[in-house]
Amino acid sequence: MIKVVGANFKPSGHVYYFLAQDMDFEIGDAIIVQTEKGLQYAKVVYPCCYLDEKDTALTFKPVIRLATKADEKQYKKNQQDSKKALADARKFANKLKLDMHLLEASFTFDRKQLIFQFTAEDRVDFRELARNLAKIYHTRIELRQIGVRDKAKEIGGLGPCGRFLCCSSFLTEFNSVSINMAKNQFISLNPSKINGVCGRLLCCLNYEDALYSELKKDLPAIGTLIPTPEGMGKVISLQVFEKKVTVEFKDKHTSVYGMEDLPDGSHS
Repeated sequence: MIKVVGANFKPSGHVYYFLAQDMDFEIGDAIIVQTEKGLQYAKVVYPCCYLDEKDTALTFKPVIRLATKADEKQYKKNQQDSKKALADARKFANKLKLDMHLLEASFTFDRKQLIFQFTAEDRVDFRELARNLAKIYHTRIELRQIGVRDKAKEIGGLGPCGRFLCCSSFLTEFNSVSINMAKNQFISLNPSKINGVCGRLLCCLNYEDALYSELKKDLPAIGTLIPTPEGMGKVISLQVFEKKVTVEFKDKHTSVYGMEDLPDGSHS
């Protein structure tokens, strides 16, 4: 068995798991962890748990130690220096006339790498920009192009529901969202209704999709003909939570039935 702990590098960021070894941590603890990019400062978001090595093919980097006050001071200095690095990068990018929008800069905890995130419509040749930044900061420079959903997560804002964006509040992963989810939930396919501020389909279309699919199992599909107390009719709409169907007949009048009012087999 191996002991791991879940942590992230920024609020609502992706959760990574690290070997806790013989250490114990509580949610909210600051820790120093080993990563492929060097040492990083992270916050514990999931408590320690045990995994059977036979049940996972993953490899885990170790937690180095619980963060000290000196570590916290270094982390805050890195954050301040990152803001200056971002401002410098934007000046160089403008001077080089690069068609890119720089969003964030961050030092690894040990300052062995300075990472920039940016958005752009097309591929950008940023080699000269990286060279200019390396001359100033004397560390490895990485420029990472991100998508529009990642941009929304970094910037934040309010969604059409009036609440803070899910991606910048609590979502740690971007799950796949499809137009079929909107159809499954009888949501208007108007782009202004189903697209978020990032221009992509709303992440929240995921939240109730499985429930709708489960509730609709016992209901006839829209467009099917079913027997009713008034004869055969066509299903034109569903009220999934009330288990009711609206049926249209040949003379164009409609009736609403609960599933308990329909003959057996009407839902097939």
